[in-house]
Amino acid sequence: MSALVDIQGLSRSFGGPAVLDGIDLQIKPGEFVALLGRSGSGKSTLLRVLAGLDQAPAEKAEIPTRRAVVFQEPRLMPWKRVIDNVALGVNLPNAREAAEQALADVGLSHRRDAWPLTLSGGEAQRAALARALVRTPQLLLLDEPFAALDALTRIRMHALVDELWRKHRPAVFLVTHDVWEAVALADRILVIDQGRFSLEINVDIPHPRQRSDPRATQIESQLLSQLGVEQNHLEHHHAPQAERIASP
Repeated sequence: MSALVDIQGLSRSFGGPAVLDGIDLQIKPGEFVALLGRSGSGKSTLLRVLAGLDQAPAEKAEIPTRRAVVFQEPRLMPWKRVIDNVALGVNLPNAREAAEQALADVGLSHRRDAWPLTLSGGEAQRAALARALVRTPQLLLLDEPFAALDALTRIRMHALVDELWRKHRPAVFLVTHDVWEAVALADRILVIDQGRFSLEINVDIPHPRQRSDPRATQIESQLLSQLGVEQNHLEHHHAPQAERIASP
């Protein structure tokens, strides 16, 4: 299968050491790729390049034009109702119908006429997901979209993203600090360090994934080790919590 995203020799610097140093990245249609790394390792810079928000020299850069981004903050317009936020900028004759369907997909039809400031954090991020999905992107870019949510809401959002990805099958590129989030969702996990990929792991575990699965535990441990997390931190990281929560 030919790559949907094909980047070779991508570099980016901001007047100092290279933030991205000769990156090669291929993403297949429908593939879910997660990117992990320490703060300042180049994760968000790479996502911004994929989103077309940052220009960087590369030997080759093939990126689909049909793409959408979900950021850490929902970035909803407070003066527009939820349905109008989702339909904003959609140049389709049936834009409102498409927005209605996107809201149904994320379980937010009952809040279609709500003002953004009345939404909970999880509802606001579901609205942001609907706004991305209504554009039927070939490439969906997620920039730490659940980092500001509480732990239980974040688990629910993992289940929702997994469900939406399997239904719509866009290629997904997720930037996250949450190792379990990457293991729970991605087909392939990359770790970036000093502007280069230092580890790549294919995750061949059926969905939905549970943290108690020894295969998942092994991958999570390997990733944490690569990120420099000590074993005693790993034990704390595995403190008891809900294993699986159904989609909202």
